[in-house]
Amino acid sequence: MVAGGLVLLLIAGDVLVRGAVTLAQRLSVPPLVIGLTVVAFGTSSPELVVSLEAVLSGAPEIAIGNVVGSNIANILLVLGLPAIIFPIVCDVEAIRRDGAIMFAVSVAFVALCWSGQIVNWQGAIMTSMLCGYLTWSYFSGREENDATAEAIVDEIEGIAARPHSIWLSLAFIAVGIAGLVMGADLLIGGAMELAVAAGVSQATIGLSLIALGTSLPELATSLVAAIRRHGDVAIGNVVGSNLFNILGIIGITSMVRTVPIPEQIVSYDLWIMVSAAILITPFVLLGRPISRRYGAFLTMAYLIYILSLYHGMSGMPKTVVKEAAQQSPVKHSVQILSTADKLLT
Repeated sequence: MVAGGLVLLLIAGDVLVRGAVTLAQRLSVPPLVIGLTVVAFGTSSPELVVSLEAVLSGAPEIAIGNVVGSNIANILLVLGLPAIIFPIVCDVEAIRRDGAIMFAVSVAFVALCWSGQIVNWQGAIMTSMLCGYLTWSYFSGREENDATAEAIVDEIEGIAARPHSIWLSLAFIAVGIAGLVMGADLLIGGAMELAVAAGVSQATIGLSLIALGTSLPELATSLVAAIRRHGDVAIGNVVGSNLFNILGIIGITSMVRTVPIPEQIVSYDLWIMVSAAILITPFVLLGRPISRRYGAFLTMAYLIYILSLYHGMSGMPKTVVKEAAQQSPVKHSVQILSTADKLLT
């Protein structure tokens, strides 16, 4: 179920992006708007649908774990692996500004999580902040961002063929949305069962397997950008995705239903997310290249983080269900009869 859900999400997200980009171009939407909205929303659509499905299915730990884990993977892995292929450098002023905003939003998000939950009105404010940020980015950096936005669209166009008519674009969008919903349903159902079978919390599955799976579109885009030596696309992709994950996904999800924050994420994983942002902030703000050696360091840091989740270093609780599942039916029945006898006595 997990494998099938991830495959469906990746294919459906890709189909949705291609249909949406073509539709926007046919409707004469400026390239900058396409780069800031259509591409950003499209590549983050798997995270959004998965988080909504997780909250509605009674697994909010997966939703918050998906967002925090995706932000960690975006920085350490999605920038680390492409940098190993070719050093990444970005000297676009607008992306430097967005990088500073991403860091500020990450710190504010940590402070917000200290209350133990994110409620509806906080989600509404976060969603409004995202809309305001997109509007401000468009009007304040129209000229300097235009080349970057066109480069992002070129990268998406270069990966595979796209539809060439409005009606076919609408069909792509419809199929993409349907595939996202079905893929998210499969993924969440399989992830909940997998957490029980592996004896780990649902948050751990969300932080690792689901977060990595839903970050694959960003990884693919950044790898292609590195091969074509478009460092601004790779870094802009990560910065934009992280901003949308916090303000958009958590904002929209918490508007639908209150999102509780597990204590282990507050005390461990959120700090890993902020530390990862600190690791790349100097390169974004100063325009320095991320070397192959530093890319290897980022990738290794991500692998260590994943190992820490499954070796108990993060403090994630083990599930009691697994212990019960490991007992034989006869032994379990004897324990029940023994307990009943004690109660009767």
